[in-house]
Amino acid sequence: MGQERAVSGDPPRQRPRFPAGLQPAAAAAERRPQPLRPQRPLAEAARDAQRRTAPTGLGLDTAAVRQRMIVRLRADGISCAPVLQAMSHVPRHVFVDSALAAQAYEDTSLPIGLGQTISKPSVVARMLEWLMLGDTARAQGHLGRVLEVGTGCGYQTAVLCALATSVVSVERLLALHELACRHLSHFQLPVPCTLVAGDGMLGHAEAGPFDSIIAAAGGEDIPLAWMEQLAVGGRIVAPARAPNGLGQVLIVVDRLKDGWRRTVGEAVQFVPLKSGVA
Repeated sequence: MGQERAVSGDPPRQRPRFPAGLQPAAAAAERRPQPLRPQRPLAEAARDAQRRTAPTGLGLDTAAVRQRMIVRLRADGISCAPVLQAMSHVPRHVFVDSALAAQAYEDTSLPIGLGQTISKPSVVARMLEWLMLGDTARAQGHLGRVLEVGTGCGYQTAVLCALATSVVSVERLLALHELACRHLSHFQLPVPCTLVAGDGMLGHAEAGPFDSIIAAAGGEDIPLAWMEQLAVGGRIVAPARAPNGLGQVLIVVDRLKDGWRRTVGEAVQFVPLKSGVA
């Protein structure tokens, strides 16, 4: 159980296009893709901040600035129309420190405090695109009921709200939970959104089952609690240890009528998945 905060709204309408992109587990283990790095070293981000401190009045709230990010995402192979549309409308710069706002729409991760970061736009887009490939999402044209593990600063939560019918987001670090609450309180979210201060490894059974589950931290494997809280036809996209034990990969788990189907995606590097509340 955890502290909860909620915002209500009306569900959006989307008609996604679905790309290919996942590889069978054996094929992914044999090749060694260049890891995506959503958690860039904080020292590097701090050096960038010193070189490029954002002045007041950058005009970062304009659609044109966000559209340039979308053009880069398309060039990187992201083709899911609802994901691109959602990310084009959510102002990423308001979720980061003002000193880092000039970098908000670059394809880079940025520190948000407590050793955590906001993931690169390309990583957020790729994970959401794969989530949209779940059986239920393809049939309904949206992510349905979503569980997000690792609210962070709330940016991905806001994007999820444009793709889902409801969102429950769990954050174990109380300071980040409060930060996300402050950030998201400024938005008129289109669907019900509940922010929970709690242990994300346990999921949030009282609000389940979920059609889609996404995580922003990686453990040894996908927690059993998430799999049990996944509805039939639903999909999990989360980082975990690679099958060969070397580094992390994105793991996709689909719940079928008679069990689960597991697929391995590309290499990534996320912060560790931890239990408890701090």
